[in-house]
Amino acid sequence: MIVQNPAQHSAALSTRANPPTTGSSRRSTPLDAQREACEAYIVSQRHTGWIALPDMYDDGGLSGGTMERPALQRLLADIRASKVQIIVVYKVDRLTRSLAGFAKIVDVLDTHGASFVSVTQQFNTTTSMGRLTLNMLLSFAQFEREIAGERIRDKIAASKRKGMWMGGNVPLGYDVNDRKLIVNAMEAERVCAIFQRYAELKSVSLLKVELDRLGVVSKRRAGAGGCLAGGKPFSRGALYLLLQNRIYRGEITHQDVAYHGQHDAIINEELWRIVQDRLATNRRERLLAAGAEAPSLC
Repeated sequence: MIVQNPAQHSAALSTRANPPTTGSSRRSTPLDAQREACEAYIVSQRHTGWIALPDMYDDGGLSGGTMERPALQRLLADIRASKVQIIVVYKVDRLTRSLAGFAKIVDVLDTHGASFVSVTQQFNTTTSMGRLTLNMLLSFAQFEREIAGERIRDKIAASKRKGMWMGGNVPLGYDVNDRKLIVNAMEAERVCAIFQRYAELKSVSLLKVELDRLGVVSKRRAGAGGCLAGGKPFSRGALYLLLQNRIYRGEITHQDVAYHGQHDAIINEELWRIVQDRLATNRRERLLAAGAEAPSLC
């Protein structure tokens, strides 16, 4: 699968690592260690014509479970352009932890006559046994990634059962302090007014018209790069979500189950029940109206 070129084989170093942890040395990173090992291996193969390319294909802090990594995509593009004949990695899972992703990479390698080498795991992708071994190794890597994902999901579920807010967009009416929701008094008044007016108007459409007229907007929050996001007029969909958000009852939901939250409620039980009953009634009426307008099947 290596291009037969007596002059040289262009070898590309592909590295990937998680971000350095707090307190770790800035002088030496996992990417540096991988790069040094790969460079040493290429030097050992210099007698066969291997030449290390000057371009670096480093994906620092990106998951091996995805193919959408800038350096990996650039590497595959260079293979397609015949700039790279050999990919050199420290370990297979530094390239990908996904079986599907590995299959796509091998397809690109096959199509363009390139090969793949792991410094610490001697594999040859040109043989069926080598590919079988790689697939087995990647199966374990994918299994490890899925187990880690399950552990994270279990931790989130356990935390939510304790009523802990687990992040996301901070709802209108709250701020976050020490990863806990704290009532924002001014915004809480706005939330109460929205619930109260819906209970009186009995229509999300009419509620939106009134909120637009009064200039009531969504919560302003810091977005990417420190830019402010939000602060826009409510859409009907956003109002439906707000009116059904059980956080305002002091609860945290997980998989449609509500748990008592560690934050204070903004909406009292009576107003909450009035709003939910009206939403349910309107929903039934819309379904009945849609059924009446549907053509008869008889």
